[in-house]
Amino acid sequence: MTTKRIIGIDPSIVACGWGVIDKTGNKVAHVAHGVIRPPKKEPLPSRLTFLFMALTEIITEFSPVEAGVEDAFMKDNAMSALKLGQARSACILAATTQGLNVGEYAARLVKKSVVGTGAADKAQVAHMMNMLLPGANVKAGDAADALAIAITHANHMNSRY
Repeated sequence: MTTKRIIGIDPSIVACGWGVIDKTGNKVAHVAHGVIRPPKKEPLPSRLTFLFMALTEIITEFSPVEAGVEDAFMKDNAMSALKLGQARSACILAATTQGLNVGEYAARLVKKSVVGTGAADKAQVAHMMNMLLPGANVKAGDAADALAIAITHANHMNSRY
């Protein structure tokens, strides 16, 4: 049975979560996870470059063949949404320039895929990641969300191609 390595990315210009899993058949296994924190005091272009370069290094280190990225969503602040869109672009470019196929998933779909409800909170997502990926020891937050995105991509990637 073939193993596919997948990276999940939770884009942010402040704290970009990433998580790498292996999928073999119907089983998933934790490989690594973390958070990229671009320097807050730098101008936006420098922070985007930092994000792109850091994610490119992670992709090079772990050699995934597929990527899942969370879709942008509009909350309250239009400027925040624009910055999130720019962070997503840096993340997608880091993946595609390394030859990865990229799937994009709404936050509600990711939560529904791993918890069973699209209204799950971050603690519920982290709890499920620790259940589905023994040894991950992930806390609630961006890295747990990224692992959930990777699992969502693993479960949806065959239907996309």
